[in-house]
Amino acid sequence: MQSTRVAVIGAGLWGTAQAGVFAEHPGVELVAVCDLDASRAEALATAHGARPYTDVERMVAAEALGAVGIATPDHAHRDVVIAAAEAGTAILVEKPLATTVEDAEAIAAEVRARGVRLMVDFHSRYSPPFNVAKDAIERGELGRLVSAYYRLNDTIEVPLRMLSWAAQSSVLWFLGSHAVDTLRWFTGSEVVRVYAREIRTVLASQGHDMADGYQSVLEFANGVVASVENTWIVPGSHPNINDIKVNLLGSEGMLDLDLTNHGVVRRFTAERMDYPDVFVLPKVHGRSVGFAHASIWDFCDRLISGAPFVVGLEDGVAVTKTVCAMLESSRVGQPVDVAV
Repeated sequence: MQSTRVAVIGAGLWGTAQAGVFAEHPGVELVAVCDLDASRAEALATAHGARPYTDVERMVAAEALGAVGIATPDHAHRDVVIAAAEAGTAILVEKPLATTVEDAEAIAAEVRARGVRLMVDFHSRYSPPFNVAKDAIERGELGRLVSAYYRLNDTIEVPLRMLSWAAQSSVLWFLGSHAVDTLRWFTGSEVVRVYAREIRTVLASQGHDMADGYQSVLEFANGVVASVENTWIVPGSHPNINDIKVNLLGSEGMLDLDLTNHGVVRRFTAERMDYPDVFVLPKVHGRSVGFAHASIWDFCDRLISGAPFVVGLEDGVAVTKTVCAMLESSRVGQPVDVAV
């Protein structure tokens, strides 16, 4: 069977993850990497025997692609997604789909008009602990889901060192979008109303025009109410880059997930103790096996088989509308209805 030709747009952390899986998957062939930074594009392309580009339109015109993986910064998805849709390729886009309702709707209109397939990489849906929780909900072990608490935080290294474009985004896009999508998946319902409050102390005191985080309440159409905490000012000495706690309370049971202090492996060095990653992006004998890799692998599988993607265009639009409502609520200091 002939392999599907694929390319990666954006050669940062997640572009590198996409490229690694595309290079490993037997059904696709990584042929090109595009990044505005020519040196980054060349380095990642060379690592996988692909061709480097700095212009998306030139790349899609030259390469006869079947699919593209888009891993540009949060705020820079609209133009590249539309260019890929115009070229008729299937699309894997890192979350969020877009950071404005206008951009999300423009992307959706183009994708629908061109009839291309699109998956949003909300890889938390591939997390084994979260799938245990989802299965328990669907089997009725918790009874009727009543409320949820979702804490998803990052260390301060993320906005200050890992993301050069953090000030052009928000922790609500970087982390909150994951929380919103996972809760939509758990509840099987859409968010209809939000109330969010911004925290702005630590980063601003250091001269960075960014919110430290948000505390949010999400009301779902089916009556579930969720409290969500998203910050990226956890001290750098924290043993994990992520701080993740989830509680799901039902009429007949409860699930409590502590994905920060999982304790599977604890590493002690002269400088610090930490929990090496065994869930998100680990490799076994050189193969990508973490759940963030699994979502990209599954995109390839479904691209080839024609099966529906696990997280599609409408999911991406719904999350963008919800996060935009959260940001608006924090701005006006009042609850806000989510745009239909």
